[in-house]
Formats: sequence, C-alpha cells, structure tokens
Amino acid sequence: MILTYDKAIDILTSQGRFYINLGLERISELLNLLDNPQEKIKIIHIAGTNGKGSVCAILSNILYSAGYKTGLYISPHLIEYTERIKINNIEISQKDFTELTDNICTLADKNNIPLTEFEILTACAFKYFADNNVEYAVMETGLGGRFDAVNVCKNPVLSVITSISKDHTDRLGTTIEQIAFEKAGIIKNNSAVIVSTENKGFEIIRKTAKEKNTKLLSVHNNIEMNYENGINHIVYNNEKYEFPLLGLYQKQNLALVFKAVEYLKINKNAVKKGLKTVQWAARLEFLKDKNIIIDGAHNPDAAIELRKSLDYYFPNQKRIFIYSTLNTKDYKTIANILFQNTDEVYFYEFNHKNAVTFEEYIKNVSFLKNIQKLQIENLEKILNKGGLKIVTGSLYMIGSLYSKIFKPPEKI
Repeated sequence: MILTYDKAIDILTSQGRFYINLGLERISELLNLLDNPQEKIKIIHIAGTNGKGSVCAILSNILYSAGYKTGLYISPHLIEYTERIKINNIEISQKDFTELTDNICTLADKNNIPLTEFEILTACAFKYFADNNVEYAVMETGLGGRFDAVNVCKNPVLSVITSISKDHTDRLGTTIEQIAFEKAGIIKNNSAVIVSTENKGFEIIRKTAKEKNTKLLSVHNNIEMNYENGINHIVYNNEKYEFPLLGLYQKQNLALVFKAVEYLKINKNAVKKGLKTVQWAARLEFLKDKNIIIDGAHNPDAAIELRKSLDYYFPNQKRIFIYSTLNTKDYKTIANILFQNTDEVYFYEFNHKNAVTFEEYIKNVSFLKNIQKLQIENLEKILNKGGLKIVTGSLYMIGSLYSKIFKPPEKI
C-alpha cells in the first residue's frame, strides 16, 4: 500500500497502534527483518525522568557543530511527528516519514508483528539513520528504559541517565529505587554510563554498572549560570560559554553533557558553538517580545525547577498561568508547588483521551481560588495581558496551543 502523510499519522494514532506495551520482543523481530539497522550506527542512549530531551538536544547540536553527521530521536513532538526524527537538526521529510511508516507497517503486518506507535517510530528512526549513514545517533528513551523500544540497541557508545523522580508510577514502580532500576536497564555490558552523584537513583545505577562491568562516569553539578542583560551564560572549569536555554535545571543537564563530550573527545570550539546555537522548544522557552514562557513541567520535580527558574529570571512579575494536565500526573502536588494565590490560572481542556477536565481539576485543587476555564477564543486576549504569561503542563497541551501562540517554523 502507498500512504499519504495524513494516512500514516492516522495509522500511528489508531486504537490498534496508539497504546503502550513495553517489551523488546516485537521490535527485535521487526528489526531483524530489516537487517538490524540499529547495529550499524553509533548510538548515544539517554534515559531519565526529567532533562533527557534537553541533554539530547544539547549533545546532538554539539556533535553536529563538531562536523559529525548526527541523528536525533526524541519524543513526544509538539506539532508534527516529523519533529521526532532529525539529521543535522533537519526534520525527516513528510515523504520519507510516510514511506518508512508504510514499509515498516506493511512488513510488520505481513509477519504478524503487532507493533505499537512508538515501536513503529523507533524502527523508522533506526532505519532512517542507518540508510543515511549518520555517524552518531542521539536517542531518547520513550518510557522507562529496560523494556523501552530504543533499548533494543545492544552496544551504545555511551549511555546517559538524567535526573530521576516519581513519574509513570503505574508502569515503572512507586519508589525511586524501582524507577531507577528501570532507567538503569539501558546500561549495557562493558560500556560507559554517565550519571550525576546527586541523582536520586545513583546507588541503583552504580550497582547496575558494577554488575555489568560498565565504566561509571559520575559527575557533580558544578556548573555556574549567570543571566545578565538578557543574555544567559554558563561557567564550567573557569571557562565561560554563551547558552541560550533558560532554566536553572539546565545546570544538571550541562554537567552530564560536558562529561559526555569529554568522553567522546569533542574539541572545545565545537562545544562552544554547539552550546551557543542550541534550540529546544517548550522547555523554559522565552518569547521576549510577548513576555511568555512555555515549559512542559508535567511532574512535581519539573514544577519545582520551573518555580525556581521563574523566581530567578522573572522576580516580582505578576504571573498568569495557562495550564493543563493528564490524569496520570500528580497534578494536586504540582498545583501546590507552582501556583500562589496572587496568580491568575487558566485551565485549558484540550483534546486528549487522558486529559483532565476542568471540573475534575478544581475538585482536586479546591485551594486554588483564582482559577478559570480557558475559552480558546480568549487566548490572544490573555496572552496580551500585562505580566508574565506561563504556558505549562502537558506537552500534548502545549503542542495544541503552540501554533496559536506564534507561527511555527516552516517544515522541511
């Protein structure tokens, strides 16, 4: 069958594909039929609760700046599925995306392999990167680590585990130790893994690395960050770097990135260029002309970091929040962390099967007094109000509003 791009998306989001079913058997069988493209590329595998997307974006941009043909695989996307698969910061074309989806779905159906949406996308990324001879592929875990589809790669050149906190507890466990065990599942025998000593799951990760005879590259969060006259800088080993991504939490991510580039022996000029030019949408993204912050703070730890960053970068500004969440998230705790009684809060009911309704939300966060339901026809009026506007919560919600906040870049 020959698909259109829209039809390919319909297949990915259909009830037959759009669900989570962790495990490596199905994708392993499919990739074997494709001659195992994942074994033909150098993979840097990133897992964690918060920060893994930022680490992927920063590290891939540094590798690209160093002259390497670099693949990047992330999830979720904001607007288009093609955002998930890039080479040298250029999204896969809709044509290539459609052809890959078509070929992989046809092959899977022919061989009675019931792939999920994420497994199809991961197979597409492996095949696309191998076919285009990328030198490095920076790949983000979708959920967990041990049984996540990306973990089918057997010999990553490097694994990185970002901060760990309680999230997806219905699938990964209810304790930090259980969640850390799942994340540590990306560690392979006789390889190398980078982790911060301040990571809540450090001891589990250290133990796993020892069991697998893997080099543990531990880091301390020794990055300084300075924001002066609208310009963000970081200092590492007494060296100053311009870095456009806001967020005090980026210091933790950057400590991991610096250790990675040292391990990979990337030259300092490429590091400087990569840090200066990196972009990462909806992660404390600041639209200066509109005084709007966009940030996907979707769990309590992310909310803590967002609150710290708002207090640091934008003290004494009135805050107007546009927020929404999924029913799988601890949104009552997030509300306690993020909102104050002086804030205006607009709750947006967006179209997602797991989205929380306004009625459910106010029932569970009854302590919030200044909260209203967002009417989409009033969005522009709210965004033009005086004060700092913060669009935050579910990345799915942010994606649904993103093009309404400002026109997105042209798709390749």
